[in-house]
Amino acid sequence: MMARIQRLFMPGMPLHVVQRGADRHICFFEPADFLWYLQQLQRHLHAQSCVLHAYVLMTNHVHLLLSAGSVLAVSRMMKALGQEYAHYINWRHHRTGPLWDGRYKSCVVQDETYLLVCQRYIELNPVRAGMVRYPGHYRWSSYRCNAEGREDALVQPHPLYLRMGKNEGERQQAYAALFHADEEAALQALRAASRGNAAVGSAEFVKKIANRKA
Repeated sequence: MMARIQRLFMPGMPLHVVQRGADRHICFFEPADFLWYLQQLQRHLHAQSCVLHAYVLMTNHVHLLLSAGSVLAVSRMMKALGQEYAHYINWRHHRTGPLWDGRYKSCVVQDETYLLVCQRYIELNPVRAGMVRYPGHYRWSSYRCNAEGREDALVQPHPLYLRMGKNEGERQQAYAALFHADEEAALQALRAASRGNAAVGSAEFVKKIANRKA
């Protein structure tokens, strides 16, 4: 039996968390499901003292960008949230069997370099999937909060985001402008790190993390 890979975590560094439906099957069937998940996410974020910077709920997976005091806090939150949501879906939609594809995946995000890249990657998921042409047209993400200023009780801006402007309007304008940038190499690095419980950032940062794990 293979041992579980130890989750990588560094205090002060945000985590990109991904949880997928079993066999990539649907886990959000109707608007009420999205709303229920977000309500419970807010409760568990507060209970574990985690801070959410960006998110998107797709029909068959979830992306979260968050900061936490410990990897245990994230694990507790994701375990409790995942179990509660699975019970809810099985009851509401008269189904049985596992809802999620095992444990969630995560990667450490170097905030100076990749935090805003990660936020955009998360919020552009519905566009890449062909569900909408513009990220603001998708209801179940943090884009309308981060780029348009709509109130979202789930989201707490990262300090790097706050440094983008002197006021909310400047920050939202600067953030929205970033969505026109072409950063395919950075996105590929982010995808690879997210699949392998690794780290994403500058070459020096990734090497430092590799030495830390050795």
